[in-house]
Amino acid sequence: MSETSERTVDRKLLELLVCPVTKSTLEYDAEAQELISRSAKLAYPIRNGIPIMLPDEARALED
Repeated sequence: MSETSERTVDRKLLELLVCPVTKSTLEYDAEAQELISRSAKLAYPIRNGIPIMLPDEARALED
């Protein structure tokens, strides 16, 4: 599998996903392969094209 296909996330899926903590919209960071919740100050990882929407797996954002 090429690096490009591993890093591709379905755009329609991204439009449907919200933060599980705040229910707010998410920003897609393609370079870091994360979904960012500004309101919860969390970054959810995307692994092999699959968003991991578990708060325990999220990285805390710094102010």
